[in-house]
Amino acid sequence: MKKKQQHGGGECPAPRSPAAAAAAAGGGPGQGGGLKRRRPLSLLPFLSLRDYGFCMAALLLFCLGSLFYQLNGGPPHFLLDLRHYLGNSTYLDDHGPPPQKVLPFPSQVVYNRVGKCGSRTVVLLLRILSEKHGFNLVTSDIHNKTRLTKNEQMELIKNISTAEQPYLFTRHVHFLNFSRFGGDQPVYINIIRDPVNRFLSNYFFRRFGDWRGEQNHMIRTPSMRQEERYLDINVCILENYPECSNPRLFYIIPYFCGQHPRCREPGEWALERAKLNVNENFLLVGILEELEDVLLLLERFLPHYFKDVLSIYKNPEHRKLGNLTVTVKKTVPSPEAIQILYQRMRYEYEFYYYVKEQFHLLKRKFGLKSHIRKPRPRPEFFIPSPLETEEPIDDEEEDDEKWLEDIYKR
Repeated sequence: MKKKQQHGGGECPAPRSPAAAAAAAGGGPGQGGGLKRRRPLSLLPFLSLRDYGFCMAALLLFCLGSLFYQLNGGPPHFLLDLRHYLGNSTYLDDHGPPPQKVLPFPSQVVYNRVGKCGSRTVVLLLRILSEKHGFNLVTSDIHNKTRLTKNEQMELIKNISTAEQPYLFTRHVHFLNFSRFGGDQPVYINIIRDPVNRFLSNYFFRRFGDWRGEQNHMIRTPSMRQEERYLDINVCILENYPECSNPRLFYIIPYFCGQHPRCREPGEWALERAKLNVNENFLLVGILEELEDVLLLLERFLPHYFKDVLSIYKNPEHRKLGNLTVTVKKTVPSPEAIQILYQRMRYEYEFYYYVKEQFHLLKRKFGLKSHIRKPRPRPEFFIPSPLETEEPIDDEEEDDEKWLEDIYKR
């Protein structure tokens, strides 16, 4: 007879085999006792709690990285560069063309220079500055055509607009409205001078040239008759020769009024339109009598083009070249002749003094003081007689571009 096992005593229970323990825990074969117990995370049967924590941390970092990516406007530059290197088409499809180089503002400047207002001096400076600063100086082979037909305007505007930027275009030409032909309106600059002084400078320059040599200039103007070349300035004015009368004296305003036919007619319409264009389209219109201040303001307004221009202008070597452009054999007309010129150039003087006041206002804003002689009082104008409005004849502008190239090669 077998002895009963005693459990209440101090003896330890007998150890059970692993199979028996598993059967006892599962409740027998009929209750699934033969299956292993599942881990708590039934969706991730092969991950431990530690692995699960790593996954959640990686997901959090990915979300934060995506947020940072969007807030900063896209991927890092080195990734873009890498994609651009590996596949150009993929780069362009996702991000468009690569950004263009940063251009100075404004990157389109037009200097429609007025004749005998220091333009050759300024163009010589621009040639030096374009090499120094790397902007595109665009000039023209046409020097005597300031008024253009509609087709000529379109063609010139197209040629200017397609020039490599930043550019500065310069030519003797009346104001062009780029926006009228669908182009981007550039920034204009210009320089004018006292109208009578401009007229006298042009009158004697056409006849005798400058310090480069009278004989050389006579060769350049073979068609001028001797009696015309040596015509006394007082006779020309007092006897009302065409060269000393309107509309030939109506010269400065059309450069600012524009290409409209009425811009060539001396009168209030052209004057007011010229003032409007100065206010709306010209960054600066300077006064030749205060050229150093003009250059200083250009350097401040357009540093990408005119940085260091004043120091170059004051350089003794440049002064020597500038002296070659001074007109020779100029004589002063009689007071009576000058008074007649004042009357005939009434609108020119109204425009000149308007520009001069605007220029001085700009100088005061920048703290510049004029260091010039006290200007003579404004002339008193009489009521002018009716003015003729036939087509004026262009002044004979010398091919100064060729001369400047010769000087620049020295």
